Amino acid sequence: MHERITKKKFGSLALAALVGGSLLLPADLIANAESGTIPQATTYVKQELRATWIASVLNIDWPSKPGLSISAQKGEFIKYLDEQKAMGMNAVVMQIKPTADAFYPSEYGLWSKYLTGVQGKDPGYDPLAFMLEAAHERNMEFHAWFNPYRITMPLGKTAEISDIDNLPESHPARKHPDWVIPYGQQLYFDPGIPGVQRFVIDGILEVVKNYDIDAVHMDDYFYPYKIAGVPFPDDISYQKYGADRFKNVEDWRRDNVNNLVKNINEEIKAEKSYVKFGISPFGVWRNKAVDPTGSDTAAGQTNYDDLYADTRTWINNGYIDYIAPQLYWNIGLPVADYAKLLDWWTKEVAGKNVQLYIGQGDYKINTESNGVQNWFNPEEMPNQLKLNRTYKEFDGSMHFSAKDLRKNPLGIADRLSDDIYKHPALVPAMPWIDDHAPKAPKVSKATQSGDGIQFEIQDHKQSDATYYAIYRFDGKKKGNIEDSTNLLATVHKENTSQLFNDGSVVKGKTYTYVVTALDRTHNESKQTKQIDIKVK
Repeated sequence: MHERITKKKFGSLALAALVGGSLLLPADLIANAESGTIPQATTYVKQELRATWIASVLNIDWPSKPGLSISAQKGEFIKYLDEQKAMGMNAVVMQIKPTADAFYPSEYGLWSKYLTGVQGKDPGYDPLAFMLEAAHERNMEFHAWFNPYRITMPLGKTAEISDIDNLPESHPARKHPDWVIPYGQQLYFDPGIPGVQRFVIDGILEVVKNYDIDAVHMDDYFYPYKIAGVPFPDDISYQKYGADRFKNVEDWRRDNVNNLVKNINEEIKAEKSYVKFGISPFGVWRNKAVDPTGSDTAAGQTNYDDLYADTRTWINNGYIDYIAPQLYWNIGLPVADYAKLLDWWTKEVAGKNVQLYIGQGDYKINTESNGVQNWFNPEEMPNQLKLNRTYKEFDGSMHFSAKDLRKNPLGIADRLSDDIYKHPALVPAMPWIDDHAPKAPKVSKATQSGDGIQFEIQDHKQSDATYYAIYRFDGKKKGNIEDSTNLLATVHKENTSQLFNDGSVVKGKTYTYVVTALDRTHNESKQTKQIDIKVK
């Protein structure tokens, strides 16, 4: 549930049952990690996605407010990237279509009001093109985050929000009023209408075709979170499109979402085979009380039964390349224990061509959550991240959100940069997409330049490498590039020949370097010859 500000203000429905629980001391936290003891020392891994969500809806993260100048918007975004890079992040998940709008010129949505304050007003530049370039310059993956069905957010009076006539005349919802369903204080596109599904897919493909994104990303907003006693009013479309094939509306809704997910993935791959597709669902598929194969939780709403997001079907059928369940609860919470859920999700993806990233609830750090005070414990999030790494199925984390990490609650940003994410990591490869590694580059003799060490990296002209990994070893020796602590840096490939400068050397020491090349999907080449030098 990424738009937590709105959920708090208007009454969170999905987390209604995920409250309460007694205060657990650190020792209790460790004891409750059913998968085993949380390591006391930090262990490091070479391949691990590390991302931060940047939410644009309601200006949660970026831009900080609508109407900023172009230079101010760019400055804010670059600051976020630099902060995240310093924390050890290697990817960013940017919300570019929060409410049937766009952070880029689009045929499928108006310019977002979160840029200028007025929906449809041109901000004077292409934010998506700018953000992509800035992320790739820092060798960070860019995951383009779309919300498929939401048209409006619940702000202001209900009548103002639910009235389609208050949208600009050129809005897609005004052009297709038969696609629109009011629910609560919001408007949604009806997921059961084939034309809506085609519209959503085409809007995503527009970005895939026109921009150099690394992944398409969705979160937990499919069918909306239920309002108690208020059914979602899609009976007309059910009777028209589903009643002859499905005995109940629930199975039809799940089929609608499944088809959308399946088709998005297939059409992305047909356009650009290397672009990944991932979804970050609510953290509970089904409760064990309802389905014995579900998790040992007592969630008030779940993916399968309430959001009609059947994550198991997506995983088992390869509809997605990664899944990032939002596990925004603490270790030991009775109704939704982080440790139990982590264990459950690792079993869901085991043996499947789907990577598991965990959605981390950094926004809860140093807050009281419905009387539960575990988040005042500075070890809660570090313990979660350490526990993640005890599972071979774990492939990375996505942190919500950029603004919260910037605040550094209980020193978590410092803990990431100085300890847990101290060493860089490569994004894990996806061999089901591509398993062909590029050729190894060549390196020149290392030379000393001022207080740093410099050498040239030369790649093959026909190489499909997109970045380099630089490994450094103390002394003149053959080192192990599989040891993550030897990974010094990753550098985005700008040209077939470029200089690398290591400014973190110590006078009097000898260092040995090797370099590898990696492609779009992070297949790694063999290493170059070793080069060594003593710092004078």
